[in-house]
Amino acid sequence: MSKTYTVAILGATGAVGYELLELLESRHFPLADLKLLASPRSAGQTLPFKGENITVAAVDENSFNNVDILLASAGGSTSRAWAHKAVDAGAVVIDNSSAFRMNPDVPLVVPEVNPDAVVKHKGIIANPNCTTILMAVAIYPLHQVKKIQRIVAATYQSASGAGAKAMAEVQAQASAILTGEKPPTDIFPYPLAFNLFPHNTPLNEMGYCEEEMKMVNETRKIFAAPDIRVTATCVRVPVLRAHSEAINLEFAEPFSADEAREILNKAPGVKVVEDWQANYFPMPVDATGRDEVLVGRIRQDISHPCGLELWLCGDQIRKGAALNAVQIAELLVEKNIVKPEPATVSR
Repeated sequence: MSKTYTVAILGATGAVGYELLELLESRHFPLADLKLLASPRSAGQTLPFKGENITVAAVDENSFNNVDILLASAGGSTSRAWAHKAVDAGAVVIDNSSAFRMNPDVPLVVPEVNPDAVVKHKGIIANPNCTTILMAVAIYPLHQVKKIQRIVAATYQSASGAGAKAMAEVQAQASAILTGEKPPTDIFPYPLAFNLFPHNTPLNEMGYCEEEMKMVNETRKIFAAPDIRVTATCVRVPVLRAHSEAINLEFAEPFSADEAREILNKAPGVKVVEDWQANYFPMPVDATGRDEVLVGRIRQDISHPCGLELWLCGDQIRKGAALNAVQIAELLVEKNIVKPEPATVSR
């Protein structure tokens, strides 16, 4: 008889939590039981799963008893408060926040890139930032053939990256602007509808925001390439769901666009979308709800003989968050390493 597992979702009532539920059902994850956890203000809500309604409980000290896998998607402070308690109770934590990503004891995993990293877990596995995940899936197959020396990324990030309330705010902003009213700005610092602005995370002394540095540092860790040169400019755009990225890659030697296209056509988690005559390439509306990262406009960089350009779109809530976490859980099951060793992750 195949093994089944008790899974808990922390942050079940958020946008990623809803997606985790759908994926656990549609991908037929081997569940023995499912616990839905959230803050006290969200407790008591019911969420549908496999034709039934499951009540969301407030997370507390006893929430992780008998839990095998905790899918945490409730923000960094919540993860720091509860992750180690879950590990102490015997669970493996797959955390979607930035709390543990750069901890050397915590694997940072994109299953299409570094699946073997999960075996090194000491109770916690980190899900990378959404923009990093989408880019890594698209460019790692090329990196395996010819090492990438430098990455220049520009991201066009949808409201979904800031959660369900941010998506609703953009819709409210659009309605307000169209009727001549002042748009609300409770989630974002400025109106995003009919507008765009650089990512509003804090800036460091070099003028890079946190979101940009996540792409730099996380890519190096996932690729196990500490010397790879990465720079990024991250921008919020008035799109509800699915992020887009313009990527420039520099290799040590020329890499033809045709060869890159052939490689990406066979790459896991990637779908090449190109109709050059119709000028049709990946768009957020096409990526929304899709598991794959859509890649197109693969072309030579005319400014550098060893450069390649590509454009990608991916669903931030799905592959950029929930799907990647569920794929990590599936790896744990496949490799039979759900039960962690005694916790030694630094706190």
